[in-house]
Amino acid sequence: MPTEFTPLLSLAGGALIGLAAVALMAVHGRIAGITGILGGFLPGSGESDRGWRIAFIAGMIAAPITAMAATGSMPQISVPVSTLALVAGGFLVGIGATFGSGCTSGHGVCGLSRLSARSIAATLTFMATGAVTVFLVRHVLGG
Repeated sequence: MPTEFTPLLSLAGGALIGLAAVALMAVHGRIAGITGILGGFLPGSGESDRGWRIAFIAGMIAAPITAMAATGSMPQISVPVSTLALVAGGFLVGIGATFGSGCTSGHGVCGLSRLSARSIAATLTFMATGAVTVFLVRHVLGG
């Protein structure tokens, strides 16, 4: 299953993610880590600043809807695994984000730009684990 090469769209998407991260830091002094944003939004988190969290999450939901309105269609997404595998993967990612004190967006986008040693280590771990997983699934398990 080849992946389409889209350098301009990828560049634009990366620039928008970076802009959102810088804007959140400039306006609220907060890091744009999705795990932290969502965790602070949930009841019992002890966070009192839910307004910007709601706006950030609403923007993540509204973005694909806006793209569909602008282009007339949604991108085709194919996930060739079972629902059980998706749930298990999500659970494992949640555990990893908890043990890693953050997710790929917090460490990879915001932490690397701040030259955080912890984020550099976390991002290297994310990337190495992803590469090993792809190799195992595609070449060892034949998936």
